Amino acid sequence: MRLDHLSYAAGPDGLHGTAARIGALLGTTFIDGGVHPRFGTRNMILPLAGNTYLEIVEVLDHPASDKAPFGQAVRARSALGGGWLGWVVAVDDITLLEKRLGRSAVRGSRHRPDGTELVWKQIGVHGLIADPQLPFFIEWDVPAELHPGFGGGGADGPGGRAVAGGGPRGGGGGGGGPDRRHRDWRRRPAVVVRVRREDPVLVRRA
Repeated sequence: MRLDHLSYAAGPDGLHGTAARIGALLGTTFIDGGVHPRFGTRNMILPLAGNTYLEIVEVLDHPASDKAPFGQAVRARSALGGGWLGWVVAVDDITLLEKRLGRSAVRGSRHRPDGTELVWKQIGVHGLIADPQLPFFIEWDVPAELHPGFGGGGADGPGGRAVAGGGPRGGGGGGGGPDRRHRDWRRRPAVVVRVRREDPVLVRRA
């Protein structure tokens, strides 16, 4: 179980405008990811260190975006002006989560501009909609070299941008808050990625 990627919903300037704006802040360029036909969305991506990546995603004018929870989530966030949508955790066996949540994972796919199809299963978007601090989960069905984060480079190399993170975040004196919620939900020690909705927090590791 590891951080796979972060999702950022496009703002009023659209997918390409948002990607250009954030890319300028980071001194880099996003690449075209492709269309998610089952979700009615499309994305642009930026590979990061540690085989992770950042995606900027926008909803399409397509019936799938009204039916698929992910499309609904993207539409709602973009309607608020865009910004951080959620974080996604990669797992090796998503059937364990299917049993725990009592429902089946959803198959996802997209075709890259070169025609290569990427396939995966995901689960937990309903939880993201209810509480954006919770992740959803993904199991990839592609070779490692086709993962969108492949080639992001080491933390000190040319592609060495990484997510600014840290240890568990304090939940207040009452013992509740984000740490306990994540720990109880996953039944593992909490690891919370610190991102601010106002701006991307992607840095080069020292």
